[in-house]
Amino acid sequence: MKELTIAATVENIGTVTEFVNEQLEALDCPMRAQMQIDIAIDELFGNIAHYAYNPDVGNATVRVEVTEEPLAVIITFIDGGVPYDPLKAADPDITLSAEERQIGGLGIYMVKKSMDEITYEYKDGKNILSIKKKL
Repeated sequence: MKELTIAATVENIGTVTEFVNEQLEALDCPMRAQMQIDIAIDELFGNIAHYAYNPDVGNATVRVEVTEEPLAVIITFIDGGVPYDPLKAADPDITLSAEERQIGGLGIYMVKKSMDEITYEYKDGKNILSIKKKL
């Protein structure tokens, strides 16, 4: 298991992505899965940066774990910001045009559709969101 604790800012999304990609490359992760994970990092870490501590800045921890049977990667985002479970938000109505659709919710919807598993819990004053992708 590898961990990175970093200021939860939009500017650090690239650093977090690089950190995760280093672990993925060591696993010979397929490019499609890596691209899906990169989008998930952008969305999830971006949400922490925008909303968890607003208007202040706090830290977030990103943990990368690997399971063997089946081979999968689990990426966990941990922050001490405002409690928020993005999985409780209703999925957007993707049958509507972009103009008709309400703003928000599309990013987490894409993450839910592209990952094999996504879980959330609030424990000990921390938001803990994990995504799992089989490789």
